[in-house]
Amino acid sequence: MQQRTYKGYLLDLDGTIYRGGEVIPEAVDFIARLTAQGIPYLYVTNNSSMTPQQLADKVQTMGIPTKPEQFFTSSMAVAETVRKMEDERQERRQATVLAIGETGLCTALAEKGIAVTDKAPADYVVVGIDRSFSYEKMKQATLAIYGGARFLSTNCDRAIPTEEGLVPGNGALTASIAYATNQQPLYVGKPEETIIKLALERLGLAAEDVMMVGDNLETDIACGENGGVDTLLVYTGFSRAEHIETSRVKPTYTIQSLTEWTV
Repeated sequence: MQQRTYKGYLLDLDGTIYRGGEVIPEAVDFIARLTAQGIPYLYVTNNSSMTPQQLADKVQTMGIPTKPEQFFTSSMAVAETVRKMEDERQERRQATVLAIGETGLCTALAEKGIAVTDKAPADYVVVGIDRSFSYEKMKQATLAIYGGARFLSTNCDRAIPTEEGLVPGNGALTASIAYATNQQPLYVGKPEETIIKLALERLGLAAEDVMMVGDNLETDIACGENGGVDTLLVYTGFSRAEHIETSRVKPTYTIQSLTEWTV
């Protein structure tokens, strides 16, 4: 397919910009070309544990100049979703969110003016990755949901890669609460369309003018497809060409590395 020109980009991080703690060299040049041409972009990530500032610090140490406002996390997406739900209700009292998660989630909620608690009752239960997850946290979330709280989760990642190998992701934690309550949450992170829609609002661009770039068919590319934007699968991370043959998700474009893409 002949390449189109796009007014903005949504970019995955791990596997696209870096692998673990190491930058992907081709990504450095790609970001430099976007910057030189004044093309706006957002890093869209399911990482709910880190704040935009923490993510910016990490990327900067890899030699890519960046700012916190260039990151849009699943924590930010879920906080914005709760804020929109509350605005629609138009009630005077302040709602409370029982938050299971780390710094990124709690910061995102606080920045939206949302009151956070760790005990039932609550108006919402929001789950993000929490490496100190416990029975007590699951119990409080369960009590809140049985008490009428709306149930949301930052993402459905079953497992996440670490230096030790694959370990439980937020989807695994969320599933335990879903099983206990017999309630399925509203997921907002990749591959759901919600995070794409909110990211497009941040960019101020229409879906037809933006492309999602990532390395994973089932998260990045599926998310772009669900959100109505074109997609670019880059073979520097998780997915390979042979995966496309058996996947229902089909990227708009595929490349070996970001050096092949003309912005």
